[in-house]
Amino acid sequence: MRLRSSPAYILAGLGNPGPKFDGTRHNIGFEVIDALSVKYNIKVKRLKFHSLYGEGIIGGNRVLLLKPQTFMNLSGRAVRACLEFYKLDMDSLAVIYDDVSLPTGKVRVRPSGSDGGHNGMKDIIYQLNSDMFPRVRLGVGAPLHADYQLADWVMTGFSTTDKPLMKTAVETAVKAIEQIVGGTSIACVMQSINGNP
Repeated sequence: MRLRSSPAYILAGLGNPGPKFDGTRHNIGFEVIDALSVKYNIKVKRLKFHSLYGEGIIGGNRVLLLKPQTFMNLSGRAVRACLEFYKLDMDSLAVIYDDVSLPTGKVRVRPSGSDGGHNGMKDIIYQLNSDMFPRVRLGVGAPLHADYQLADWVMTGFSTTDKPLMKTAVETAVKAIEQIVGGTSIACVMQSINGNP
């Protein structure tokens, strides 16, 4: 049972801490949290749960915006600490992250599923011992060349051509989160979002 003072939703955007990772493919989850922070005037500056976080209201519901500072591969440690502190179930969690299997700028919402090879999601699923939580995936494109190491690719920035696509993708992800927090069923959110470019 949720504590009375706890948020209705934990919105966790994945990324790596530090300025050298700003603007990289792997940090698009952080960018969505930043966009929500600006739109709803929620300062994400407090340090707890191995994360930077901030609390505020979206769609009439209290939310916690979470940016794990553990580095990507240990994201689950932060998400688990937050959920356990507030005694929240996984239906109060939404995770936002990059996906190389989606074309650049595509946004997809899913109610559950595997990690898809994403190390941050892999750790969250491991730490929570479940994959039954909603996620918002932002396509960042596959490596341009077969010999391009995936770990190196996700640490690169976006091209001049791709930047407008990602700006739109972030805006679409914000809309998806707004719908989820506002009480729209995941099936309806998927219908609304997954057909968009």
